[in-house]
Amino acid sequence: MSVKELHTINFRNLASNKLSLHSDLNFLVGDNGSGKSSLLESLFYLGHGKSFRTSKVDSLIQNGFDDFIISVKSNENTQLGIQRNKLGESKIKINGLASSKLSDLAKNIAVQIVTPESFKLFFGGPKERRKFVDLGLFHVEHSFSSEWKLFQRVYKQRNACLRTKLGLEQLDYWTDEFCRLSENIASLRKGYIESLKQELHYWLKIMLPTYGKDISIQYLQGWNNKKELSDILQENKYKELEKGFSLYGAQKFDIRFLIDNASIEHRLSRGQQKLFLLALTFAQSKLIEQVKRIKPILLIDDIGAELDHSSRKAMFLAYQQLNCQTIISAIDRVALEPLIPDDNNYNMFHVEHGQIKAMIE
Repeated sequence: MSVKELHTINFRNLASNKLSLHSDLNFLVGDNGSGKSSLLESLFYLGHGKSFRTSKVDSLIQNGFDDFIISVKSNENTQLGIQRNKLGESKIKINGLASSKLSDLAKNIAVQIVTPESFKLFFGGPKERRKFVDLGLFHVEHSFSSEWKLFQRVYKQRNACLRTKLGLEQLDYWTDEFCRLSENIASLRKGYIESLKQELHYWLKIMLPTYGKDISIQYLQGWNNKKELSDILQENKYKELEKGFSLYGAQKFDIRFLIDNASIEHRLSRGQQKLFLLALTFAQSKLIEQVKRIKPILLIDDIGAELDHSSRKAMFLAYQQLNCQTIISAIDRVALEPLIPDDNNYNMFHVEHGQIKAMIE
């Protein structure tokens, strides 16, 4: 889907806005703190049920108000909305009908984002990389969501047995289920990583042709792949009882980005790392699109940071091969020059003090 109208009420520093977006390409221009990132954040929140900037709901609600509302109408006239108050209570509506699950929203809208904080994919812990991969899997592999939810319940039960040592007679049962689900999830993730690798090479040829053929993704399933997980857990049973939690399994999954077996952040400049992040996000967006369920929405915050003029041209050359609605923010119009199409087939907005106004080209 693409968003035709975005309506925000009491969200961050944004004034009550109803914005008409272009189905393909949109630009936001404004100073730091003007509200550009808040606009992107509102769309991200609708697609993920959380912010990419904070875990505190209070900070998302404007001072003097008790809740915020975000709603969109798609090009197919699908209507999605979420209202959330300071107590963390949410009301979700899809085409006017109430829903109790954030995942119901995510099934209708797939939002990908690249921000200055996205470098955590390299420097952050495994959790950041798991979030990225599992987001793609949620949209591409229909069975992943239910398998992961079941795994999390079993994981908590097994940890409770290990922690309290009161349910040791049940530990074998939960361990069997834990192993079965870990192996199922590992298989889904491995297949997805293989697809991501193949798709990524296409985008790297455009954005990082010098390094593209040397970049690889190492898949780490969460335990030694030369051994059965059940054997590893049996060998480490007393160690896990001492620690009080599961040391191996699908919850320990990770990936590494390498150039000739060295971490990518040690070989690429900051600008090249951002181009890699964009290529990786484009690859994931393309995989989501190929499922034919929903057309992804791509958000790129502060395009001018780390990318010089030639890098932005390379990024736009790649973007022209991507079929998704895109919203790109920048501090000034100059940073956007390499990205503006000659046919004027785009919308541009100026953001100032939370007010968003269309710019007449």
